[in-house]
This record gives sequence, structure tokens and C-alpha cells, in this order.
Amino acid sequence: MQLEKMQSGRLIKRYKRFLADIELDSGEQLTVHCPNTGSMKNCADPGSEVWIQDSGNLKRKYLFGWELVRVESLFWACINTGRANALIREAIEGGIIDELQGYQQIRQEVKYGDENSRIDLLLESSERPLCYVEIKNVTLLEDDGIGSFPDAVTTRGAKHLRELMLMVSQGHRAVLMFCVPHTGIEQVRPADHIDPEYGRLLREAAAAGVEIYAYGASITPQQVTISHSLPVCLD
Repeated sequence: MQLEKMQSGRLIKRYKRFLADIELDSGEQLTVHCPNTGSMKNCADPGSEVWIQDSGNLKRKYLFGWELVRVESLFWACINTGRANALIREAIEGGIIDELQGYQQIRQEVKYGDENSRIDLLLESSERPLCYVEIKNVTLLEDDGIGSFPDAVTTRGAKHLRELMLMVSQGHRAVLMFCVPHTGIEQVRPADHIDPEYGRLLREAAAAGVEIYAYGASITPQQVTISHSLPVCLD
């Protein structure tokens, strides 16, 4: 995925969940949209190098959107959670994700389940069961190389796990895909210390037949690309 019209600066602060104040390299300060509903733990430290994108839409209240952050001055992370679905779809279509090859059609935001949900990606083939793919974005790096999900309590995430288990019980294929656009994360685990219920349900889902995968990314200020699989630790 190409990133265009990017500018660099330093984070002053993130606040009101969807806003951040940035100081550009020129010294100009501006308020930008923060496209991330999570806590952004360890990804929103004041003074961090950040990259923002000019939307080109003059009708927007905030012309720029925050895309990347340099974590600990070492690692790149894409904090725009709205990119995750497109990144994973691009990787499937590009043959990067081996586990999700062989389908003829991909649909997005299809209604499913018993709890008024929409699946991120529905993979279809005339010769295979339907494959429901729920995508979660992981940017919380806490220990050396270990990424944790979620970074805040997520009742929505718990609902999605229940829906995936239901799809398995109906004879379909169900996949939870951790999209990991953080170059410092080398494996993924549930954040039991943040949301123990999610961790419990994740293990229950795995035991019920929900497939759980994680894929990392290569990141530069010009491009974010899903590039390699990562282990998922449920121990």
C-alpha cells in the first residue's frame, strides 16, 4: 500500500481520542485527525517522530491524518487502524498469505452471525466452504518482540470471537487474522493483563476450530506492505 503526500514531524500530544497536535519539521504546529480508537499504548509518546498524510480534501475539518509513528526511535508502526482490512486483502490477492489462497471472490462487510455483525472479509469459492475472516490490528509492543492484543478492553472483539465460533459450528471456515503493522513485533499473544475475558475467549475459539494467524509488515514513510507470517502464542 502506497502512502502519498506524507509529511514528518513530532507528536506534541494525542487527546480526545481522535485528535493529535503535531509540530512539523518546519516548526509549524497543527491539529490532525487520529484514526485509531484504541488506547495506542506505547505508540503515542510525546516527542515521537510521526508522519501525517495530506488528505487533499479541503472540506475536511482536519486536512491531515496521522499514519505512522517511530516507536522508541527504532521501530515503525502504522497507527491508522482503518488500513488493516485493505492491507490484509492486498496481501491475500498478492499471494502473501498462504493460508487464505484458492478463493475466487472476496467480499467486505457482509452481515453474518447472531449479534448483528459484519465480517471484515468473506472469501468464497464454488469448491470450498465459506471462509469468514475477522481482522484485528496489533500495535502494542510491551516485551522484547512480543505484541499484545487488545490494548484496551474490547467487548466488540469478544462479540466477534463468538460469531466466528458460531460460523465453525455451522460448517464454515473462520479465521481471526492479526494484522501487525509494527516492525518491532515478532510474535503475538493475548493481552490477558488488559482484557482477561478476551484472552479466555480467544483460547476457547482456537479450541473450537477458529484459525488464528498473524502477519507482520514492512514499513517506510512511503509504503506499508504485509510481508511475513508471525507466530501466535496462546500459552
